[in-house]
Amino acid sequence: MLRSALRLAAGTASLATGGWVLRALHDTPASLGAGPGSIKLVAGDSPHYRDGVFHNLDPASPLRLDTEENRLILFDMLSSRSVSRPRGPIPLAEQPAPTGFEQLAVSWLGHSTALLEIDGYRVLTDPIFSDRCSPSRTVGPQRLHPVPTPLEALPALDAVVVSHDHYDHLDMDTVLALVRTQRAPFVVPLGVGAHLRRWRVPTDRIIELDWNEQTRIGELSLVCTPARHFSGRFLTRDTTLWSSWAIIGPRHRAYFGGDTGYTSSFAQIGADHGPFDLTLMPIGAYSQAWPDIHMNPEEAVRAHRDVTDAGLLVPIHWCTFRLAPHPWAEPVERLLAAADEAGVPTAVPKPGGRVAVGPAAADVAVEPSAAEAAIERWWEL
Repeated sequence: MLRSALRLAAGTASLATGGWVLRALHDTPASLGAGPGSIKLVAGDSPHYRDGVFHNLDPASPLRLDTEENRLILFDMLSSRSVSRPRGPIPLAEQPAPTGFEQLAVSWLGHSTALLEIDGYRVLTDPIFSDRCSPSRTVGPQRLHPVPTPLEALPALDAVVVSHDHYDHLDMDTVLALVRTQRAPFVVPLGVGAHLRRWRVPTDRIIELDWNEQTRIGELSLVCTPARHFSGRFLTRDTTLWSSWAIIGPRHRAYFGGDTGYTSSFAQIGADHGPFDLTLMPIGAYSQAWPDIHMNPEEAVRAHRDVTDAGLLVPIHWCTFRLAPHPWAEPVERLLAAADEAGVPTAVPKPGGRVAVGPAAADVAVEPSAAEAAIERWWEL
């Protein structure tokens, strides 16, 4: 009797485990995207593409994962007591996004997803509305806060801009939902279009650009600018390009940093396309193990000053997913200290919050030296 019960329990556990694995792997092959062969058809002629891969203008040092760093990262990913988790529920902005246009405004929807309003145009950046940034819907980094604005509630978009193909910036389910609910084109770096074609996004809605190439949508210019990062959705790396973006309207200019380490390219971007009225700079997921592919907060302030001599800095790439073992609120605390010292005006909206940029915007610090005092410290949970 006992032996039969044990066999039954073992069989039940095996079925449960098998079912979990099947759920974890469901749609994973499709989510991986295109293979190197189909990507090379588009990427092969780029001067930045050599020996089957793209290269940074400023070479990035390899990952330095020693035993202690591995231990810290593993503990952080598995522990419910990790400092990289918020201490309580993350507050969301209460006010709904308005339906009218501002000359320049941004609604931060979490991580690197932002809805930019610029001179009558709407641009959505690096959209991820899924619960996880992963090829699986069951395993992988999970959201720390709900999506503040449902995808279906987004206004009509003029463009969807993607910085690169990592899962926290290019999400298959979100892309397919945007294909169904929007008419805007996807403007992406070279090679990323192959993933979209693999997911049957209409070809006439895909615009692929190399660094320093641009496209126009009406009076809006979208310029693919360099970044210092890498790419890859499975075993191969750097077969698609990574980028930042200069978004230039007839009256205003915005810069979307996407996901990047600090690079000398910032100064050239500022000289070629700035000064910018608004920058969206990544500040999170930094580590000594990968110092050149993610900026720390102080470098984000430095990058802002490289691309513009004025303008407002709004931080992105933090708060929403746990991608490094630093304390959850540390990026914004360090950012505000560095911005205050450098005299850089900064706004830190809650997820879902909207910041209007200009003299009439009450939520933008007028005096850069008073930046910290003018910002609601909502992250102090």
